[in-house]
Amino acid sequence: MAEYDLTRRISNYLDKHLILPLLEYISVKNVRVMYFIKASQVYDEDSLLKSKLDVLMRTSMLDYAADTYQTLYNNDVPEDFSGKRAAVLDRIQSFEVKLEPVKMIFSPETMKEVAQCKNAKDLLSSLETKYNFKTEMLDDLFDAARLFYDIGNYNTASEYLRIVRQLVTPGSKRHLEACWGRLASEILVQNWNEAMDDLEKLKEAVDCQGDDRASPQTCLMQLQQRTWMLHWSLFVFFNHPQGKEKLIEWFMQNPTHLNAIQSLAPHLLRYLTVCVITNTDKKKKSLIRDLVYLIQQESYSYRDPVTEFLECLFVKFDFDGTQQRLRTCETVLPNDFFLTGCYEEFIENARLLMFESFCRIHHSVGISMLADKLNMDVDSAEKWIVKLIRDTRIDAKIDSQKGLIVMGTQKVSPYQQVIERTKTSGTCAHKLLERLRWEKALDSEWVLSGTIT
Repeated sequence: MAEYDLTRRISNYLDKHLILPLLEYISVKNVRVMYFIKASQVYDEDSLLKSKLDVLMRTSMLDYAADTYQTLYNNDVPEDFSGKRAAVLDRIQSFEVKLEPVKMIFSPETMKEVAQCKNAKDLLSSLETKYNFKTEMLDDLFDAARLFYDIGNYNTASEYLRIVRQLVTPGSKRHLEACWGRLASEILVQNWNEAMDDLEKLKEAVDCQGDDRASPQTCLMQLQQRTWMLHWSLFVFFNHPQGKEKLIEWFMQNPTHLNAIQSLAPHLLRYLTVCVITNTDKKKKSLIRDLVYLIQQESYSYRDPVTEFLECLFVKFDFDGTQQRLRTCETVLPNDFFLTGCYEEFIENARLLMFESFCRIHHSVGISMLADKLNMDVDSAEKWIVKLIRDTRIDAKIDSQKGLIVMGTQKVSPYQQVIERTKTSGTCAHKLLERLRWEKALDSEWVLSGTIT
């Protein structure tokens, strides 16, 4: 299923440290496939190790890189490893000396004061007066955070970046860099509550870049930054308890984020589709309708079994095609780093959507035929349908003697139909307005550049 693997594409938008968990996951899956399932590997193990070594050599995690080198080549590491390692240790010791006065200033009591103060300039002035804090110390903190992050000491890097982010002016380049580093650090230590807060702060930092200077260059920079941010957000949304609902809000209901997905990252529709299908909100039907429209719009640039599942079911009404896509999804999801934990929930809800579609189209359905469409055996399908009717109170009965499911009739009032069809019109109008503003800004830049030329 390498053809549906998004690791390479997603890695283009990730920091090198964030790529490593994805490579580790693929390695573990490879071992499991080879030794327990006795099937062919998705990727060659040596190519995975080479990729991992290539990523590690761009960091300062030299011990990890040395272990990977020895595993790959079954040989001692080159001599220059020792020199690089010694240089990193010297830098760490140098920063330890530099940061000694800074650590004295930022005691637990001072950190409470830092957390309570909302104005960076006032806070910096207060620290200068009370503790003789100097702006050079802020630079040292940031450089040290970058070093500790690079060697894999993410907790220390996160703590330093929290101080830097609080002391620099929002909207500045240093503030934005601190937001990125802090989010990456919290993701890598799997502190999901903090990571969710940091993700919101990063969003605010990216948004405020264009507050006073919404030039086309700034719009392009924000578009690129948002695309990277949406990829990083996958780590948070698929691990935080409220993450899937938040992903739908970010990816689907935020016009600027949706523009980034449509422009640069249509492959993120896979993750949006899984979240919508597994969603239990009352608005699920309208979400599916909007998502299907979005999938159709982007089908020329991206499609995979997950997005095609909805397209076959709700656009083409091709139940054979839907069945084939669902079978493929049973292989695709377990091999996706972000979606492996959603596998059972997705399959259950996907079957439910298929069952509901059958109910709307047919007055009666054979259990054996439905079992085949749902990729289940007849006994399991009958038990599943009985439980579904009991739990969801679907107006249907099972005729065990004839092996049929008989549907009841359910009429929808014209008023309800009007409400369902028009309640998303406000959001659609807002999306259209944002798109027009974006195109107008680009047109202005082209006219300006033509005039200058």
